[in-house]
Amino acid sequence: MTKLESLRSRFMRDPIPIRLGGLAANLARLGSFSKNEGHRDVVLSILFESKWFIEWTAADLNILESAELVELQIQLALWSLQSHNEWSNDNWRNKLANESNQWSQRILEMSGLIV
Repeated sequence: MTKLESLRSRFMRDPIPIRLGGLAANLARLGSFSKNEGHRDVVLSILFESKWFIEWTAADLNILESAELVELQIQLALWSLQSHNEWSNDNWRNKLANESNQWSQRILEMSGLIV
């Protein structure tokens, strides 16, 4: 079993609210790690993992929530691509941090884990 298959197997055991909570936590970590220029590899890893979390969860949600996750997945892909040219730009990393924290809050609300 590959590392990705193992991750998927473990992730899919959780109910949807917990999966969404895990995605929200990843986005919060993305916000935190992106503030430091030395954390590029960690940020890219979190981006990669988060795209898979969305892939594995979106089909189990209603159509509006799925569409919102697809929008987030596109944003994650854009951040990943942009990071190659923009990573040393403090303003870009701060924008990434702010937007990922906003997404984290939205996904946490979607999960129903907070009121």
